[in-house]
Amino acid sequence: MAVYFLYMKTFGRANGSSAVNAAAYRAGERLHDERTGRTYDHSFRDGVLHQEIVLPSRFADSDLGWASERSSLWNSAEAAESRKNARVAREFLVALPAELDDAQRRDLAVAFARDLSDRYRFAVDLAVHAPRTDPRNHHAHLLATTRELGIEGFGAKTTLEVDDARRSALGLEPFYREVLGLRERWAIATNVALAAANAPVRVDHRSLEAQGVDREPRPQLPRPVWLIEQRGERSVLGDRIRAEYAARVAARSARAAMPTVPATATAGVTADAVRDPTPADPGPAGVPESLEAVRRRAREAWLALRRREVTTPDPIAARRGIDDDHGR
Repeated sequence: MAVYFLYMKTFGRANGSSAVNAAAYRAGERLHDERTGRTYDHSFRDGVLHQEIVLPSRFADSDLGWASERSSLWNSAEAAESRKNARVAREFLVALPAELDDAQRRDLAVAFARDLSDRYRFAVDLAVHAPRTDPRNHHAHLLATTRELGIEGFGAKTTLEVDDARRSALGLEPFYREVLGLRERWAIATNVALAAANAPVRVDHRSLEAQGVDREPRPQLPRPVWLIEQRGERSVLGDRIRAEYAARVAARSARAAMPTVPATATAGVTADAVRDPTPADPGPAGVPESLEAVRRRAREAWLALRRREVTTPDPIAARRGIDDDHGR
């Protein structure tokens, strides 16, 4: 089924990031950073299926040659900032549906980049990447400037970069609501593309609870865990994550199997009397196990599974998050 994923991150000087380096890596190019004097050569990397710079539509008839060239754009973005802890770029990392073909995924990414560019008046440096290991991991990086674009250079910070006090003064909603809106816009754009391709699946940006789906969210393995297990080694943290997930699933199943107590049965009963009386260990038939007992059994079952030395790859270990392209 199609996977929903949208993640935002920023690049700033406070943590030593370079927007020029970030752009070079995502586009697979060699760029020189005029501010630091360093040259970043990522021309050796493969898997870049498409790259382009998207500018606001209002400049369609204007000459913005300086902003259409990657090196000029990002060196200008760096030069526009004077603070030592300035935020220079903001990235939107999105998953592209495996149910679409390469051209459809590219068109979806370009359309979303243009939507963002027109909405926030910034430049978007788009790079569509092919999967590396997981064949479903099609994704795109949308690296955006933190300042609005002008004919001759950069202007004020975009509304995404100002605090809530300033946003309120401008008549805008709090930042968290802006993010929720962005997540919804990406879901809508993805579903429009899926519908146009006659794909029978859709994505949803909402939580499982908001969707009315009664199941535990599937666990995500941290990148170090994934790398360890890809080498065929055991990860204690990975084992613990899976055991805890199995315990949550078992506990949810146990709760669903518990008989519903009529409201009249608890009428007049004190708070102390309705506290959970479930024993620490499985009791007589008909008495549900405690959460601790369920966790213990799930942990023991998982460890027994590991001891069997199964040679086939673990399907959960093979599932990883969207490639953030750092060090891969």
